[in-house]
Amino acid sequence: MKQGWEYKKLGEVCHITMGQSPDGNSINDNEGVEFHQGKTCFGEQTLGVSNLFSNAPVKLAEAHSVLLCVRAPVGYPNITERKICIGRGLCALYAKEDIDNKFLFYSLLSKQSHFEKNATGSTFKAISSKVVSNTEIPIPPKSTQLAIVSELDKINELIRLKKEQQKDYDNLAQSIFYEMFGDPVENEKGWEVKKFGELCDKISNGYNAKLEEETYKSEGIMYFRCQNVWRNYFDYSDLVYIDENTNQKMKSSSLKHNDFLITKIGRINTENSSLGRVSLYEGDDDKANLSGNLCFARLKKDAAVHKFILYILISNQFRNYIRRTTVGGIDKRALNVRQISSFPIISPPLPLQHLFAQRIEQIEHQKSEVAKAITDLETLLASRMQHWFE
Repeated sequence: MKQGWEYKKLGEVCHITMGQSPDGNSINDNEGVEFHQGKTCFGEQTLGVSNLFSNAPVKLAEAHSVLLCVRAPVGYPNITERKICIGRGLCALYAKEDIDNKFLFYSLLSKQSHFEKNATGSTFKAISSKVVSNTEIPIPPKSTQLAIVSELDKINELIRLKKEQQKDYDNLAQSIFYEMFGDPVENEKGWEVKKFGELCDKISNGYNAKLEEETYKSEGIMYFRCQNVWRNYFDYSDLVYIDENTNQKMKSSSLKHNDFLITKIGRINTENSSLGRVSLYEGDDDKANLSGNLCFARLKKDAAVHKFILYILISNQFRNYIRRTTVGGIDKRALNVRQISSFPIISPPLPLQHLFAQRIEQIEHQKSEVAKAITDLETLLASRMQHWFE
């Protein structure tokens, strides 16, 4: 604890609004108050825009409130700059006292492990209003709050710039692809088209049976879930592990080097939709497995070049194709193995695919250098957060 600082419970210094889902019939795509159920539209710090609305909102978060995920996953904060309707996956905190909302954001961010430890529930982990209200945060003078926010914001800005640099490399890679092969869906260059299933030895679902929480280990065999698989990268921050015995029981979905992982379920109206995200597993054979909301695809030998296929599947054009061809509700859609097997894949000559992979390898080396810089900055940020808030 810092000398001279006050420490108070959130319930003492904030108006806390626990979310409640509106009637399902009130949910639509253009009328009423913008609706957020969970963290789907969370940005780095500031809430993105949802394409869902409710014309009969039950619980509202005021503009400039700090949102907190209270249900699966818990503990993630974000700031909303406008009034929104919140479902039961969120709560909103609006400071009563002289507390800067960005300082409140960082305070909540520092408490993420605390919220995770205090979450309960067997199917979906959740934190109660009591846990939120009783969580204690430091309340330094306003000038000190602003100085802390300024320091942390500067580090976050450096991280943001590095991430923009990574996006530039991604855009360069996509530009090279379009220059060499054109649009992979429209196929204006007239390449031969094959079904994805023709190129694969195996396309299969992940492990469908639900694993109990106690099955997860702190180390061992990686167990990928939807939240770990993104477009051409893995998020390891919420990765869980299983032991070798459990992996053997799930042997049919044990991953091999260069398997594609594809997310099967997600919303279609958000930028970070979990529907149809693809990444390439480049780890060792049988050192990872996956949940039932994912599937994996394993190419036949010499049928195609892995990096070439990857850049087809992660392209915006192919993402839009997936959204158009999947079935489901107004917002949530699902893929199945049959649909994935039927994906139309352009098939230019293998030497041209290999040439593309060589050019991409150079870009990915540069991306890895930027990724290391991001990791170093994130370590610095964590250190400064610990200094101020623990």
